[in-house]
Amino acid sequence: MEEAQPAPALSGQIAQLERLDGSLIERMRHEALTAPAPWKAEYGQFQSGGWWTTSLMNASGDAADVRIGDCTAGPTALLQHMPATAGLLDELGLSYMWVRLARLEANAFLWEHRDYDELDQVERHRLHIPLHTNSSAFLVTGGTKVHMAGGRIWRLTPTYAHGVCNLLGPDRIHLIADVYADDAFTRLARHADAPAAAEALPQASEAELAERLAAAHRLADLGYIDAAEGLLLRLFYSFALPEGTVYDLISQMHTALGDTETSNRWAAAKSQLLALVS
Repeated sequence: MEEAQPAPALSGQIAQLERLDGSLIERMRHEALTAPAPWKAEYGQFQSGGWWTTSLMNASGDAADVRIGDCTAGPTALLQHMPATAGLLDELGLSYMWVRLARLEANAFLWEHRDYDELDQVERHRLHIPLHTNSSAFLVTGGTKVHMAGGRIWRLTPTYAHGVCNLLGPDRIHLIADVYADDAFTRLARHADAPAAAEALPQASEAELAERLAAAHRLADLGYIDAAEGLLLRLFYSFALPEGTVYDLISQMHTALGDTETSNRWAAAKSQLLALVS
C-alpha cells in the first residue's frame, strides 16, 4: 500500500480568506434555516449519522441531487428561494462545480477521509462559508482542530485527510462551494490568513491507544459493536494520530474477536476513505 504524502503546513490545508458583511451573513443564515430544503443523508460510509446536505448549484437543477461530480453547475430550484445567497455566489464570479448547504447535527461526526479522488484530475478548491455554528463544532486536519468561525470565507484542501464533528450543538450549517481554479479564484485566495482558532491535538501514547482498544473490545464482547467502533473512530478528534490509525485499530479489534470478514472490511474502508492505492 502506498504511503500518504506528508501534509503541508496548516495554512496549506485550511485558511481564512475574505471577510463578509455581517448583515449579509445574517440574511444568508435566515435563508438556510427557512428555505424549503430537501435535506439528504449521503456518503453514509463517511459519517456517524446526522450529516445532511442539499444542493444550491449542480448539473441537474435538483436540490436533492447531492452526490458531487464534475460539471458546469447551474442553480437549483432551492436557490430561487435564497436571493441573498444567490447574490453572493453571483458576485464572487467563480467557476462552480457544485454548491451545497451542509448541516451537521449535535453529536455527529464525519469520519477521517479524503475527497475528490473519484473526480477528474483537474485543479479545484473547496470553499466554506459558516452560516450557523458553535464552538464545539470543529474540523481536524493534520492533527490540528480548527473551529471555522463565521464572518469569513474559508478555503479547505480536502485532498488531505480530515474529519468534522459537532459535539454539543446547535446544528452547524455551512455553505460549501466546490470551484474550479480560474482567475476569479486566484483573486479571492490571494490574501489568505492562518486559522485564528487552531489547536494542536496531543499525541497519543501506545498505552493510551491500548487502553482505548481494550475498552472497545469490552463493549464489543457485550454485543455493542457500533459503540465499540464509534469509540475508536472518535479518537481522531482527540489525538494527533498517524493517518488511518483509527481504521487499523478497528480492524485489530475485529481480528481479536475472530471476525476476519469485518476486519477485512474495515481495512478496505481505510483504503477507500483515504484514497490509498496499491
